[in-house]
Amino acid sequence: MSSDDLLRRHKAVMPKWIALYYNEPIELVSGSGRYVTASDGRTYLDFFGGILTTMTGYAVPEVVEAIQKQAAKMIHSSTLYLISPMVELAEKISSLSGIEDAKVFFTTSGTEANDAALLLASGFRRSNQILAIRNSYHGRSFSSLAVTGNSGYSPTSFSPLNVTYLQGGSRLRGPLAGLSDSEYLQRGLWDLEDVLQTCTSGDVAALIAEPIQGVGGFSMPPDGYFGALKEVLDKRGILYISDEVQTGWGRTGQHFWGYQAHNLTPDLITFAKGIGNGMALAGVIARPEIMDSLAASSISTFGGTALATAAGNANLDYLLSNDLQANAVKTGKIIFDRIKGLVGEVPIVADVRGKGLMIGVEICEPGSVVPSAPLASAVSEEAKSKGLLVGKGGLLGNVLRIAPPLSITEEEAVDGAEILALAITEASKAAAS
Repeated sequence: MSSDDLLRRHKAVMPKWIALYYNEPIELVSGSGRYVTASDGRTYLDFFGGILTTMTGYAVPEVVEAIQKQAAKMIHSSTLYLISPMVELAEKISSLSGIEDAKVFFTTSGTEANDAALLLASGFRRSNQILAIRNSYHGRSFSSLAVTGNSGYSPTSFSPLNVTYLQGGSRLRGPLAGLSDSEYLQRGLWDLEDVLQTCTSGDVAALIAEPIQGVGGFSMPPDGYFGALKEVLDKRGILYISDEVQTGWGRTGQHFWGYQAHNLTPDLITFAKGIGNGMALAGVIARPEIMDSLAASSISTFGGTALATAAGNANLDYLLSNDLQANAVKTGKIIFDRIKGLVGEVPIVADVRGKGLMIGVEICEPGSVVPSAPLASAVSEEAKSKGLLVGKGGLLGNVLRIAPPLSITEEEAVDGAEILALAITEASKAAAS
């Protein structure tokens, strides 16, 4: 079947609000390592990994074998029964979390994980008041959308929570533009204190924040920022939820969890995406007194299934045994340095930021900081034509999101960076003509 035929059928039965990349959308039918193959037989180097989900690579033998072995025995039983691989994975995650005696609850997606974290925090604190960050994204459920500070992903104004947003997001434009790290931190502390005094009744349940904003275009505050905010929160008993859906498992290279750059220990951590390497696997990590605080009974039908957690165990073991966090530092620097060199040379590149294998490239109108989603799309199309897949994000859709599998080789990093640099340069020249 041709891609045109599949696209026609897709449009007939799927919601129109499901986004598709590219002027001529493609179907990915197979993958190996860091490469994927489309239905037309063309192969691409993948610099987006299924939105940061294919963490260790495609068709990793150890992970595939674990899935096949478990599928042959038992795929699903629900949490009404003991599940060995689920308990084993929870033990590993608890020990890696940094939270003492942490407990783990598994879900199927980052959205559901954040939903569960908000339920736990609001129940524990007996408050529906939540602090979130502007330009954030935490999922597509009713409660996770309520704490998403991005109008492009907020289809409704209704909310089960009383949410107040703290400053955050772009450091190129808006109230945080041009601030030094110390000025940014001081501004954030003033903002938090002012919000607590003027916009809440004081008994706030939690602050939820991404160490690096994913959908928000890989925007990030200076290191130590959230730790400074948490000192203020701790004085009031307000919980801190670190949304590690995109920053977890060593992707930033600098640390295993994004929160570790901020000199704090969260009360709750949410995770998803990379741990399953494509399987539906996510969850919440919390201090035991918080996790055990729900007054009602609960289960999870599909969270932590034997199949998903068997994959998660094998995937996490592969990540750790191959020290992919260190690889993220090494290969991320190759990509970052090559693209950072375009700032000041290629007029449409306003900024390059990120850590490890989580790199954002801000595309703007030539010689300005005016966001240009059309130019970002033009770069994406140009990269695709040259055999490279990249993501997009940012409040206005103008940020290229670079996040390949953590197993990417140095040679692949060089190749991909060169393709991307060429695509950016050619798109910039076309815009100027």
